[in-house]
Amino acid sequence: MEITGRLTADAVVRSTKTDKKVVGFNLAHNETYKSKGEKKQVTTFFECSYWLNEGIAMYLKKGVIVELAGMAGARAYAVDGEPRASLTFRVDKITLYSNGVAVPQQVLPIEVTAPGSAGAGLQPSAQFDTVPLPEDDLPF
Repeated sequence: MEITGRLTADAVVRSTKTDKKVVGFNLAHNETYKSKGEKKQVTTFFECSYWLNEGIAMYLKKGVIVELAGMAGARAYAVDGEPRASLTFRVDKITLYSNGVAVPQQVLPIEVTAPGSAGAGLQPSAQFDTVPLPEDDLPF
């Protein structure tokens, strides 16, 4: 499944009891439709988790537009005995957008595609080293 929306806050990196890192963030997805000639908008919020590389968190800031691919789900819980639920999204791939244009993967110093998913690239790494281009390959 794929969803596109804006981050509602900066991403947060957390550690599990086994010291695995997970990037958590919330996404607002807007949908517009007409009802009886009147334009209406519905916003759906998703609690997202990305387990592959905590380094991506530095790019996931409030207001950034992202396209996510992964699995949707739901989480049930209680607050003061009152049942609640929220939509969740386990992210396998993240595409960042700048001014409505997808940021090319070459610009990002890390790979953000899940291993084993369709179109998966290199294994993610926690390093932010970029590979320098040979001078004869520069476009100018």
